[in-house]
Amino acid sequence: MSDYRERKALIGGGAVVWTRTAGAGPQRVLPDGCTDLVWSGTGPEGELIVAGPDTRAHLASGPPGTRAVGLRFAPGAGPAVLGVPAHELRDLRVPLAALWPDAEVRRLAERIAERITGRAAERTAGRAAERIAGRESAPGRVLEEAALGRLRTAEPPDPVLAAIVAGASRGTGVAGIAAAVGLGERQLHRRSLAAFGYGPKTLGRVLRLNRALDLARTGVRFAEVAATAGYADQAHLAREVRTLTGVPLSRLLAAPGG
Repeated sequence: MSDYRERKALIGGGAVVWTRTAGAGPQRVLPDGCTDLVWSGTGPEGELIVAGPDTRAHLASGPPGTRAVGLRFAPGAGPAVLGVPAHELRDLRVPLAALWPDAEVRRLAERIAERITGRAAERTAGRAAERIAGRESAPGRVLEEAALGRLRTAEPPDPVLAAIVAGASRGTGVAGIAAAVGLGERQLHRRSLAAFGYGPKTLGRVLRLNRALDLARTGVRFAEVAATAGYADQAHLAREVRTLTGVPLSRLLAAPGG
């Protein structure tokens, strides 16, 4: 069974820092409209990768006990840090070195390695418990610092993104969202591809799925989940869950961490 934890990120804007320790078997990562900057503890020095926005569940695998730490950006926020439109990363896991200059990636990896070994923690804390805590939080803190540095020189965010997310979250149709933000439907689609990795219709499906799962995890009956989350009926909910996650809703909820 894998262990998963998350906390609010220092960069704000709905970003979170998560930590996952792999258990036996692959971990099903569900689409959420987000992009992630990830440090994985595979190999002698670890690995820095970027996880793009998914349209289907991704099965993450690794030897049991392998730790990964990620900085997950809220929908639409990743491109400002990563430097590429979100649609170029859709359904992909790519090395960070494919997006950022080699020297910048090398410095980032070195900073993470230094903090994990405890050299930085040992200089600032004398007790063993503090050193251990420093090593556990090290990759996430370094990823946050790197993101903050890039955000300082990034272009201001597209002012319509928050309204697009809000409309998609409410289940507003494409025409309604376009009218609300003052764009034509084609313009809306192009802006959404660059920010979220897919158009507003797919974004709405992904956000509705996560809303439904949040309800189902609290024990709400599936028929009520369907009605509350905006599905036509329970059968519609079942089809969408299987399409986007690859498994039925009951199996998804029964899985560890489901």
